[in-house]
Amino acid sequence: MINWNDVIQYTNGENIAPPKRVEKTEDEWREVLSEESFKVTRLKGTERPNSSELCSLFEPGKYSCVCCQTPLFDAAEKFESGTGWPSFTQPIEPNTIAYIKDASFGMVRVETICNICDAHLGHVFPDGPAPSGLRYCINAAALNKIDD
Repeated sequence: MINWNDVIQYTNGENIAPPKRVEKTEDEWREVLSEESFKVTRLKGTERPNSSELCSLFEPGKYSCVCCQTPLFDAAEKFESGTGWPSFTQPIEPNTIAYIKDASFGMVRVETICNICDAHLGHVFPDGPAPSGLRYCINAAALNKIDD
């Protein structure tokens, strides 16, 4: 189980190697993504809070990266954070998420990206529920819901 100390270690340049890589040009990403998903995942945008039905969806299944289709999160780790974005306590596999220090907007946060294709997903915070204490605050436009 990943904890906040692990996240900080990864952020300091020790991310786990991905199992594979998916790389495309900006034009190739534009061809396969909606405008909103492109803005969020490739340009590091943020969708409006509560703008997706994924925020309140708690059915079994998995959530994959909208860009490369890699399974990232299990619905069993999803919780209602009250933030307006889907929130999870853990990724499915530790090597599918990479962590980057984000000092934009006058604050320091930890950005989460897909370790396979470098898609911006959102941020992780140390204020989630036990046992991990993590809250992966993820843009719904960066995810696809996969039913079990």
